[in-house]
Amino acid sequence: MEKSWEILKPNPEAVRRIINATHVHPVVASILVNRGIQEGEDAVHFLSPALNRLRTPFSMADMTKAVHRIALALDKKENILIFGDYDVDGITATACLYEFFKFLGADVFCHIPHRSEEGYGFQAHHVHHCLVPKKIGLLITADCGSGSHDAVRKANASGIDVIVTDHHQVSSDLPEALAVINPNRKDCPSGLGHLSGVGVVYFLIIALRKHLREKGVWKGRTEPNLKRFSDLVALGTIADMVPLIHENRILSKIGLEIIRSGRRKGLRALAESSGTPIGSIDTEDIAFRLSPRLNAAGRIGHADAAFHLLIDNDLDSAREKAVLLGKLNSRRQNLEKELLDEIDQYVRKFPRMLRNRTLVMSGKGWHEGVLGIVASKLVEKYYRPTILISLKDGIGKGSARSIPGLDLCRTLDSCRNTLERFGGHIMAAGLKIRSDNIQAFADDFEKAVARSTRPEDFIPKITIDCKLQLENISSELLDSLDAVKPYGTGNPAPLFMADDVHIVSSKIVGEKHRRMVLSQKPGEGKQAKEAIQFNINPNLAMKERFARIAYRLSWNRWEGRKNIQLIVEEAQ
Repeated sequence: MEKSWEILKPNPEAVRRIINATHVHPVVASILVNRGIQEGEDAVHFLSPALNRLRTPFSMADMTKAVHRIALALDKKENILIFGDYDVDGITATACLYEFFKFLGADVFCHIPHRSEEGYGFQAHHVHHCLVPKKIGLLITADCGSGSHDAVRKANASGIDVIVTDHHQVSSDLPEALAVINPNRKDCPSGLGHLSGVGVVYFLIIALRKHLREKGVWKGRTEPNLKRFSDLVALGTIADMVPLIHENRILSKIGLEIIRSGRRKGLRALAESSGTPIGSIDTEDIAFRLSPRLNAAGRIGHADAAFHLLIDNDLDSAREKAVLLGKLNSRRQNLEKELLDEIDQYVRKFPRMLRNRTLVMSGKGWHEGVLGIVASKLVEKYYRPTILISLKDGIGKGSARSIPGLDLCRTLDSCRNTLERFGGHIMAAGLKIRSDNIQAFADDFEKAVARSTRPEDFIPKITIDCKLQLENISSELLDSLDAVKPYGTGNPAPLFMADDVHIVSSKIVGEKHRRMVLSQKPGEGKQAKEAIQFNINPNLAMKERFARIAYRLSWNRWEGRKNIQLIVEEAQ
């Protein structure tokens, strides 16, 4: 699919201000301006993230009520249950709260629902199945609960207080919980709506530690260093693809340092099993190697397997759990491929489907655990909002994925009359629907998307940070770019452009990838650079010259040596 190219033009004055304040490479200064940083002081903070720059957790609505109620539960030695979500964000949020409460010596239990048997989130049936038998006095949700109105009412009626910690978009009606800590509730003034679910939990822990300090709880005992939990926060934050800006950048950068130390046995075992050197893990490793294995537990089996791996203090035991997650991930990959092939065949058979701005499909027997991943791949391929629905006994459970520029939750809200329930984020959501409402919903969704979009929204776009000719690429530049990391949503790896690029040599590897040596001066190897292009366009495979390329920079490490390597993302 042809893409439009947008080349950013940073304000030269802002670039100069940042260079004067930080003495960074001019290319790095340009990238910072492209990321919305205009002043020298802001650049200093961006380049040197520190925990003491986090905003106060007490700026979040209901935070004070929550910490007072938790402190009371600790005083009274009440049984506390943490109710988590089954994705990596929810699992890490649950583990973070669990470890903090265990440090305090609290009587704490955890429950993460089984995706296919229990469904998403805290539901009314959980009260008598999970809470009452354990004589729970206080329930704390982790990365869920903002839409659990019936369940919270039932818990209240059973004498159980509920504290919701969540970050998903919410309607104006909040559940009748004792506290709802969600920076995305409309009346929360904190400005922390970018936090992940585990990020919200981390802020609760910061507030609780401070409150317990004021109560004198830490006198005569060691006060916990909350940096020890930042590895979990980084893992959940990166996996949930929230913007790596502000607090998320601070927590991810510091958390990555803790992960690389190998302190957490479960993550060390997981890195080993995925063939990832623990000492150099980055956001890409988490997103594409570690997170899929952790998520596979909740998608294919039970998320408890991932939770227990993260809290395991025995390396041998953790290695056994990591092997299990690897097997679940392999099964997930097979299920994903089967469903993707089935849908691709259907679309090829009925190509008129692609006349619509949306793709809504349903099927019996589709595994719920892979719907979201397959929907994301279909968005990449066909570039339109996509919803996949698995049908069973007249009920459909679906996963939705969007394109940039379309608020998925707001669009689903306009179709709420045909849905049983829905929730999520701007770019991703889940839903429940009766099978006989699917066609009406698909029609409503198509109309809602048509109202909210323009034809140009359906042309994928690549954004170039700056033009960088090959002769200007140096080791010093690559080292300087490290300061911009960690990369992720909201802070993508810089993308550069070079024009009139000649292919000095080329070799196909793995059938659909190509290793090349590129130069902008034919026959002159001095400025030539190694490059690789993944999933090449067959029409370009035999080209000897590109009019222009869009590329990222990386080190190619092999047998103790490292060379500059261009990763060619697009070529024309």
